[in-house]
Amino acid sequence: MHGYSGDKAKIVARLRRIEGQVRAIEQMVEDDKYCIDILTQISASNSALKSVALLLLDDHLGHCIRQASIEGGAVADEKLKEASAAIARLVKS
Repeated sequence: MHGYSGDKAKIVARLRRIEGQVRAIEQMVEDDKYCIDILTQISASNSALKSVALLLLDDHLGHCIRQASIEGGAVADEKLKEASAAIARLVKS
């Protein structure tokens, strides 16, 4: 079971909404819309993706990391290392 199982429907709904946003951006380009308007929509899509990423991270910390900390040892160390790397990637983006 994955940590996001409880939020799966919410995550899928958000991703579908983001997919629609990206398709709309593509259509804006096809329709020769104003550059700044397109960039504004790209920014909104990026923000929406970051929101999903933070939800997934929160679920991961609350489930996977919690389980690993109960197990302890190398499993906990590996999960903490993974989480730290994921957070670093999110911060850089």
